[in-house]
Amino acid sequence: MELFAVASTAYFQEFTAAAAHHGLTPMQAKLLSQLRQPLPMRQLAERLVCDASNITGIVDRLEARGLVRREMNPDDRRIKNVVRTDAGTDVVRRVRAEMQATHQALEDLSAADRVLLTDLLQRLRASLDHRG
Repeated sequence: MELFAVASTAYFQEFTAAAAHHGLTPMQAKLLSQLRQPLPMRQLAERLVCDASNITGIVDRLEARGLVRREMNPDDRRIKNVVRTDAGTDVVRRVRAEMQATHQALEDLSAADRVLLTDLLQRLRASLDHRG
């Protein structure tokens, strides 16, 4: 687990620096990266392990920059979904593109090792998701 922590820390430091380059806090960038599809505010709070009231402020700031928008949930009009805009998608793409150390570390692995790593991380995530 110590090796996993070292890799995670290096990734987070690079992610934080790239996010800052685009005027984003780490939490704002993380929220944007989680929005592959519209998500209710409460589900975003759960994914980001933070209080729902904090999500409101983060979404407010991202919305002011045109990176996300709120929409009514089609199944329950009381629920607001957060949707990443095209501008938000572009910022996420640029943040990830700037993470050269992370990209290089993964490229240093063989194709087979990258597939194996992806499989192991997916299994670890599934196991952790079932426990939480």
